[in-house]
Amino acid sequence: MTGIGIIGHGAIARYVVQALARGGTPASAVLARPGREDAALAALGIVPVTDPRDMAAHARLVVDCAGHAGLSAHGAVLLRVGCNVITLSLGALADDRLTEALKDAAETGGTTLHLASGAIGALDALSAAAIGGLDHVRYTGTKPPAGWAGSPAEEVLDLATIKEATAHFTGNARQAALSYPKNANVAAAVALAGVGFDATEVHLIADPTAAQNIHRIEAEGAFGRLDFTISGNALPDNPKSSALAAMSAVRAVRNQTAWMRL
Repeated sequence: MTGIGIIGHGAIARYVVQALARGGTPASAVLARPGREDAALAALGIVPVTDPRDMAAHARLVVDCAGHAGLSAHGAVLLRVGCNVITLSLGALADDRLTEALKDAAETGGTTLHLASGAIGALDALSAAAIGGLDHVRYTGTKPPAGWAGSPAEEVLDLATIKEATAHFTGNARQAALSYPKNANVAAAVALAGVGFDATEVHLIADPTAAQNIHRIEAEGAFGRLDFTISGNALPDNPKSSALAAMSAVRAVRNQTAWMRL
């Protein structure tokens, strides 16, 4: 691996860059929107580039920390010009046209799109169980009301006044990922590891008693039964960004060069 690039310069990108530097594999460039070069340089302290086609001169591995829009805008170009991409924006893959474009670009460039596990665990067990056959997979995401601010939950609930845990979405993972682009990457991760976007049941809940974001996977199949729950903390400088998601991106980078992988 020669050089590490970053898409985005928000809280997750800052965490990733700082953790990689501490581990001895510093990032070398950040892809920023035209006119945002100074902001990106100030946030991350690495060379800003504005054209994804130029990233190959700086990096062979690029970490997407910019959300669905970042993967949609730049993923295919980066894969095509020879950059492997690690993304946290798994929900964007609910768009079949984007998925096909990324696949075609990776085949053309001889590259790979790596999916970071993000804010959830147990995906290794779920994906292994899928080989034997899964009968049912359910994901339930629970957040404090403020965690759903700016999402379609506001059209269903008065987030400022609810007194008890209340569901605001029930459907499948594709519907969740497309409707909640900033909130349903975990649902997408569960879908991709298990039975797919259309067969994965999703419940999204606002709970005024919740102090953390709570993610639960329930699955049944030939392997037996799985019930996994994690309560995640946010990054200190951004309450809407998952600390574990940022950590999973760093782990994905380290796995590219580690002599032993888990």
